[in-house]
Amino acid sequence: MNDDRSSRAAANEGRQAMTWLERIGQALQGGEPKDKDDILQILRDASSRDILSHDAVSMIHGVLQVAEMQVRDIMIPRSQMVVLSRDGSLDEFVTIINDSAHSRFPVIGENRDEVLGILLAKDLLPYTSGSGRERFDIREILRPAFVVPESKRLNTLLTDFRTSRNHMAIVVDEYGGVAGLVTIEDVLEEIVGDIEDEHDVEEDEHFILANDDGTFSVKALTSVEEFNEYFDCDFSDEEFDTIGGLILGAFGRLPKRGESIELGGFLFNVVRADNRRIYHLEAQRCDGGNVPDETPQV
Repeated sequence: MNDDRSSRAAANEGRQAMTWLERIGQALQGGEPKDKDDILQILRDASSRDILSHDAVSMIHGVLQVAEMQVRDIMIPRSQMVVLSRDGSLDEFVTIINDSAHSRFPVIGENRDEVLGILLAKDLLPYTSGSGRERFDIREILRPAFVVPESKRLNTLLTDFRTSRNHMAIVVDEYGGVAGLVTIEDVLEEIVGDIEDEHDVEEDEHFILANDDGTFSVKALTSVEEFNEYFDCDFSDEEFDTIGGLILGAFGRLPKRGESIELGGFLFNVVRADNRRIYHLEAQRCDGGNVPDETPQV
């Protein structure tokens, strides 16, 4: 009886595999593709004929993009890194971890160029109560930092993440200084789109955050009205409801990470975007005008 079931299951899997191959073959009937653009056009045609789903085509597009992108294209800039200082107290670490809701943190020495290692939030648990607080020494629980150049290809980085079992890498520039950091989630989001977790709703409470260097991190979903209120400016919301939509309209196309545009007295830099939409922006007044002292919650 079990043999019969196994045979039927194998036959079904074979038919499903053949159907998939047939669909791919049907998608390629238009001729052999000559370059990546031809492949993408074939995939779009396959999607329009319901041979492949839109999500499948979008993911394949993401895979092709990842093969051409470098770490500098998606890294979290140095100024936006959430770090811990080796000289901080346990209570300070717990506060930063709770506020950021991240699971991994670079631990620095004198400055952000001196990364001593990576702290996993879960490694603090044994020291948060009882005698553990007295025994706490951050140097004893640090894990080695995985360092990569900002020119590294994303497909190679993804392979390195898998083989080394690291989830975060410190990105350095050509002079050895820290340029930012990148996580395995950042790479995967270039393929599958934005990955939301249980903390994303909480993080959305702050749509505009002040950075140490005088710039501001702005979520693309920030309403134009909220942006105007925060910075005391007068962008129109007649055509676009969000600041991301406003920037998209100004570019006239979907911009890539790292591209900048000057608009309404502000310099906007695209911090995070994929082939679907803009996620995060960095804003800076071009005229050096006054900015608010505190970040409101929305």
